[in-house]
Amino acid sequence: MFRRLAEERQVLLEKFQELAATDPSIDRLVDERTMAEAERGDVVVDGQLAGWVLKEISDLRVLLTAPLVVRLERIAARDQVSLEEARRQTLHREGVQAERYRKHYGFSVDDWSIYHLILDTSFGSIEDTAKILLAAALTAKNAKMGKSSEKNPGPQPIPAGTNPS
Repeated sequence: MFRRLAEERQVLLEKFQELAATDPSIDRLVDERTMAEAERGDVVVDGQLAGWVLKEISDLRVLLTAPLVVRLERIAARDQVSLEEARRQTLHREGVQAERYRKHYGFSVDDWSIYHLILDTSFGSIEDTAKILLAAALTAKNAKMGKSSEKNPGPQPIPAGTNPS
């Protein structure tokens, strides 16, 4: 939502982050759009503030993380910039965001206490990460519907000699 809003206003992301640091109405607009999206139901909302903004209505709050070097490599590849440029942009962005969130929302980005699941995405493949997230989502959905784990047979053993894929 934040990136989309920056694009709508035709402002570079770094500049928009600096504007948001002094103008809380930008974050409020992002929050409103995030809440409207979440209220549609059966959605996944991705964003640093999403867990906090949707804390009272979300069924599952997940923090995806990775070591800094992995994040920098991914950002450099995605944005087609050097590793050093990715580092500069990332450290700047994270510093501005940390201060903005503390000032406008009163929390620290280092406070992970609201999350149900914290997953290091460097641990496995994208497919492995997706499987873990799907399992967590199904668990949350079953819990919401009042289904206990006893009713859910869980993973079934794969007979020897078969290909699971």
